Amino acid sequence: MTTVEVFAPAKINLTLHVTGQRADGYHLLDSLVAFADIGDRVTLHADWRDKAFEVTGPEAAPELESDSNIMWHAATKFWTPDRPLSMQLEKHLPMASGIGGGSADAAATYRGLLRLRAAVEGRDVPRDPTPQDAQDLLEIGADVPMCVLSDPARVQGIGEQITPVPDLHAYPVVLVNPRVQVSTPAVFKRLEAKDNPALEPWPAPFDDRDAALAWMRTQRNDLQAAAIQDCPQIGDVLAALEHSGPCQLARMSGSGATCFGLFDRMHMATDAAEAIRAAHPGWWVQAGRLNGGRRAVPQLIRSTT
Repeated sequence: MTTVEVFAPAKINLTLHVTGQRADGYHLLDSLVAFADIGDRVTLHADWRDKAFEVTGPEAAPELESDSNIMWHAATKFWTPDRPLSMQLEKHLPMASGIGGGSADAAATYRGLLRLRAAVEGRDVPRDPTPQDAQDLLEIGADVPMCVLSDPARVQGIGEQITPVPDLHAYPVVLVNPRVQVSTPAVFKRLEAKDNPALEPWPAPFDDRDAALAWMRTQRNDLQAAAIQDCPQIGDVLAALEHSGPCQLARMSGSGATCFGLFDRMHMATDAAEAIRAAHPGWWVQAGRLNGGRRAVPQLIRSTT
């Protein structure tokens, strides 16, 4: 039996500019994306089990175990149908929360299946997705290709244009979700302008923590105001982050409702998370660091015959 574990880090849109809309309805984006060391865990087994797909963890929900789960889409495309496969998802990220939980799980499934297939077949793991894999991943979900990389990047188009940003500082971060799901289509529908300016040129080198923060403060999430109209609690979350001591930047991620706060030191982020959690015990609150994608390499934990 062969088993592979993969960490699926939360995706954070540090900036998100909506720059246009295609004829087919897809919106064009220009976003600086990073990944936190907060996320789900996917485990893949090359054998049959009592349950082909099992979801556990603090954010587990019955609907996640259905055959419509995005992880099954990845398995259908990237695993041989007549070979045994069982999957487990340890869910820590809230559903429909703007931090790419489902896309991260699908991306982790893809990475894990490549590792699993290589172990079963006794060959090397492919280093990069093939052009056909890249197209298939984009069809599964626009956020999936960037989550496959799980590294800081500038993402443009509908998600297919990915430019790595290797020198992004590993800022301490606090993620907060008010336990309200936001409809992405509804947020885009409320958006007044869909042809906003792209990202401004950023400072070089980008690893200058203070210069990068100053630049990020001048950028936007064009969906934030529209999301607050649908979910006023997002405004409460932003206020809680902004007033949590030395928060350097508070902004909504994706289409919400999760917001992030960046801090100078890890103990500051931890203290802020504890204070927000105490004041709002019903919210989902986590502290961590950016650049958590470094943990996303699939781990072969067991291979027996």
